[in-house]
Amino acid sequence: MPEELAEQPDVYDDIYDVVGIGFGPANLALAIAITEYNAQPDVHPVRAVFLERQPRFGWHRGMLIDDATMQVSFLKDLVTLRNPTSDFSFLSYLHSADRLVDFINQKSLFPLRVEFHDYLEWAAARFVDEVRYGHEVVAVTPVTNGGAVDLLDVTARRADGTTTTVRARNLVFGMGLTPYLPDGVTLSERVWHNRDLLDRVELLRRSTTSPPPGRFAVVGAGQSAAEVTKYLHDTFPHAQVCGVFSRYGYSPSDDSPFANRVFDPDAVDHFYTAPPDVKRLIMDYHANTNYSVVDMDLIEELYRRVYQEKVLGTRRLRLFNVSRVTETVATIDGVRTTVESLTTREKTVLDCDVVVYATGYRPTDPLALLGDLSALCHRDDAGRPDVARDYRVHTDGELRAGLYLQGSTEHTHGISSSLLSTTAVRAGQILDSIVTQVPAQLVSAR
Repeated sequence: MPEELAEQPDVYDDIYDVVGIGFGPANLALAIAITEYNAQPDVHPVRAVFLERQPRFGWHRGMLIDDATMQVSFLKDLVTLRNPTSDFSFLSYLHSADRLVDFINQKSLFPLRVEFHDYLEWAAARFVDEVRYGHEVVAVTPVTNGGAVDLLDVTARRADGTTTTVRARNLVFGMGLTPYLPDGVTLSERVWHNRDLLDRVELLRRSTTSPPPGRFAVVGAGQSAAEVTKYLHDTFPHAQVCGVFSRYGYSPSDDSPFANRVFDPDAVDHFYTAPPDVKRLIMDYHANTNYSVVDMDLIEELYRRVYQEKVLGTRRLRLFNVSRVTETVATIDGVRTTVESLTTREKTVLDCDVVVYATGYRPTDPLALLGDLSALCHRDDAGRPDVARDYRVHTDGELRAGLYLQGSTEHTHGISSSLLSTTAVRAGQILDSIVTQVPAQLVSAR
C-alpha cells in the first residue's frame, strides 16, 4: 500500500453508495437502474450522485447531422434489454412526444441520431437532483480505516475554478472515449476532429472575414468519415470535398443477423471466459461489424455522386484511396495537405480550407484519476485494468471501495464495451454487484 495513504477521519455525514464519474449514456443507464431498484419495496436504497464536466447533457453533439440515423436498433436503448416494461424506454419517449404511431409507420428499427439524442436528453432531464453538471473530476483520494480503504473522496472542479468533494463507497467510471489523431496532428481553427464538426461548420459559415471555403479534406474510412464527406458535400455546394483513406474503398459494415450476435449480452460471457487467443480471433473476425466500416446505403450514395460528377464533368467529390496524409502545414488562409499514394508513392498537394480527421476514438485510462491509489489496482501484461465479470476492477485486499468501469473493457468484455448494445444490461449487472457489497460496506464504515 502506498505510504502516502494516511489515515483520515470520517468527517462526512453524507456518503454516497455510488459516485458516477461522467454522465453519458452509460451512467445514465445506471442512474435509471438505480431509480428502478430503489422503487422496489423492502430494499436498502442506493444513494448516487453523478459528476459531469459538460455544462449539460450531450452525446456526440458534433455529429448530430440531420439525416444521420442510428446504427443500432432502438430496442437497444437505455433500459429495454434489462427491463422491457420500464417507462424510460425509447417507446415511452415516443409516446410522450406523440410520435409512437408515426414512428411505427416508417417501418424502421433505426431512428434518426437527432431523435435518439433527444430521447437521451428526455431521460437525463429526470435526474436533475442526481447530476452535477459543470463538474470535472480532478482527484480521487483514499479514506482509510485501520489501513483499509473503505471510502473514496472525489474532488471535482467547477467552471469558476472552485472545487467540491463528495465521499463514495463505490466509483463508476463512465468517462467515454478520447478523440484519436495521428502522430504530429494538432487541432486548430483549420484542422478539426469530426467530434466538433457541426460547431466548427457553424463558425465557418458565420465568418465574415474569409471567403467561402473552396476545398475540404476528410481523413478516414469509417462511418463518421463517410458521413462528414456527404455532409460537407451537401452543405458547401461550391466546394470540393476530398476523402483520403488507406483502403481501396469504403467497406460495408456486417450487420447481418448472425454477425450481430457478437453484440448480444450472452456474447460478453463467452468473450470473458475465452482464452486470450480466442479473444483475439473474435475481435479479428468481427471487426467489420464496427471498425472502419460504413452503411451500404451511404456507400452507394457516395459512389452515385462520384459517378454522376464524372458524367457531368464536375469533379467536386474526389476520393484518394489507398493513400495517406503525410503532411499538414498551416498557411495564411488554410491548410496545405500532402496526400501520398501507398502504391505509387505519388504525392498530391491539396490547398484546403479545412482538414477534418474522422479517425475515431481511443479508450481513456480511467484509473489515471486515482493517483497513487492506482498502485493497488491490478493490470494485465499490457497495462490494461484487470476487470471482473461484473466490471469491478480487481484490486489489492486493502482497497475495499468498489471501482467499476463502463468502457475501457474491450480486452476483457469484448467489442460491445464502448457501444450502446449492452449498455442497459451492463448497468443492471454493475448495480447488482454494488447492492451485494453495500451492507458489508456499511458495517466496515462504522
